[in-house]
Amino acid sequence: QVQLVESGGGLVQPGGSLRLSCLASGFRFENYAIGWFRQRPGNEREGISCISSSADRTYYQNSVKGRFTISRDNDVNTLYLQMDNLKPEDTAVYYCVTRSGPSCEYGLDNWGKGTLVTVSS
Repeated sequence: QVQLVESGGGLVQPGGSLRLSCLASGFRFENYAIGWFRQRPGNEREGISCISSSADRTYYQNSVKGRFTISRDNDVNTLYLQMDNLKPEDTAVYYCVTRSGPSCEYGLDNWGKGTLVTVSS
């Protein structure tokens, strides 16, 4: 079955960096777009970034553009999110989410369990 396992979350000071990873299994990773959602305390889940199956297209929510970088390695079935210049408002549970096709225009499909990122001094 499909499994998405996020890792790399933790406590970081404002201005710091973290790199999230999502290890995928149970499906042909290289055939599907995949991305990151987050849920901040008291808020609904929001999509923040997505990358196409071949990594030729990436998308970012405005609030993270220029600070976060999404990437993928299809050889090891892993999605990444490099997060720089973190702000307290980035505190959230971050989820890895697949799309049902090769581009980010396809619908949402499978979700990981999430990893907690806390930005605080």
